[in-house]
Amino acid sequence: MARLYANENFPFPVVEELRRRGHDAITVAETGKANQKLSDDQVLEFATSDKRAVLTFNRKHFFRLHRHRPAHCGIVACTYDPDFVALADRIHAALTNTPELAGRLIRINRPQGFLAREPRDE
Repeated sequence: MARLYANENFPFPVVEELRRRGHDAITVAETGKANQKLSDDQVLEFATSDKRAVLTFNRKHFFRLHRHRPAHCGIVACTYDPDFVALADRIHAALTNTPELAGRLIRINRPQGFLAREPRDE
C-alpha cells in the first residue's frame, strides 16, 4: 500500500479511511508541523524525504511544483468532496491502479453533478 502525507487542510476522516484500507498515511499535524505556515514546496520536500506521496486539495500549486520538481514520491491532488468515505474510495482505487507513485501526479476528481453547497428553496 502507499505511503502518504496529508497536507494540513486535508480532512482527517479521509486519512483514517485510507488507513483502514491499509495505507500508511500521516498528517502534517502528526509530524509536529501544523500551524507553521509551511509552503507547499516545504510540504513536498518533507514528503519526498520521508518517501511519501502528498495528499492535497491545493491542486494549482502542486501541479506547478510537479512540473518544476518532478523528482518527488508522488502527488495526489483532489477536488473537495464532503463525502469523505467516497473520496477515500476514489483515492484508494487510483493508488491501487498506480503501482509506482514516484514522479507521478494523480488527479482525483469529484463526481459530475457535485454541488458545493446545498441548493436553497427560494
